[in-house]
Amino acid sequence: MTVLGVGTYRSRDAAASASIAASAGCPLIDTAPVYGNGIHQVAIAPVLRHHSQLRVSTKVGYMTEGQARVALTSESLTEEDAAFQHSIAPDYVRHQVAMSRTELQRQTPELVYLHNPEYHHEERGDLHQRIRAAFAVLEELYALGDIGGYGVSTWTGFDTGVFSLADLLRLAEEAAGSPENGFSAIQLPVSMVKIAPIRQSLEGSGPIGQASEAGLEAWASAPFHGGELLPLITPKLAEAVQPGTDRVEAALKVAASAPGLTGVLLSTTDTAHYKRAAEAIREPLPDYRLKELCDLLDPPAR
Repeated sequence: MTVLGVGTYRSRDAAASASIAASAGCPLIDTAPVYGNGIHQVAIAPVLRHHSQLRVSTKVGYMTEGQARVALTSESLTEEDAAFQHSIAPDYVRHQVAMSRTELQRQTPELVYLHNPEYHHEERGDLHQRIRAAFAVLEELYALGDIGGYGVSTWTGFDTGVFSLADLLRLAEEAAGSPENGFSAIQLPVSMVKIAPIRQSLEGSGPIGQASEAGLEAWASAPFHGGELLPLITPKLAEAVQPGTDRVEAALKVAASAPGLTGVLLSTTDTAHYKRAAEAIREPLPDYRLKELCDLLDPPAR
């Protein structure tokens, strides 16, 4: 069964989001050092401290201007990466994980993702070398118990083909020197707009299907496609998804029904909203119905 996690990227009140997550029995809250212009991790720390059962995932990559200045001062960041405000270089990975552990007040964050590693690194071979080097640091931190596992959170990486899940598994194995390693999760956009991962998962392929086969977690981000999706869902379309559903429930239902998906991330500051969303995804759509909806939303080429 797909579970509902809480994301903080678009949260207006990260502390409230974390409190809702904890009180509602949410399994995981997702954040990043850059979210909330750099304040969200500190904001959710008190909740994490008092609710050890609430898992947290964070990321390495993007940075605020202030975070870049700190990293430059500590010689953990190059001037070039500071200008881009993004880095997955080994020194910065180590620096940002240490910062996140302090801000979150969580000795061992359960998941640390490389955050859009494809950003401003378009050449495939170069990107793979950078990912492998970053994985080597994350593997070291995993072995020390500083993180519970690691993975990749991507917006376009799988779509554009700059890496596949097979590539990431190989790079993790090379970084660790063993198929037994800390690579344990992926995060990617899944929605009625980003329908390809759903269609692929129905065939047991694509990043979600392959992650399930490999025993990895696969988390769906942006089920509402940044808010752009909901105005496009007509009452007729929502009814086609499942009779009696509204557009919010319909969007979540489709995303959460992808076979092999671990969970969907939802941004919320309202307990009732979270519980209603969790109920909406409790029973997935049958595979045949999900395929019909994929064909309706993105008709296959003839």
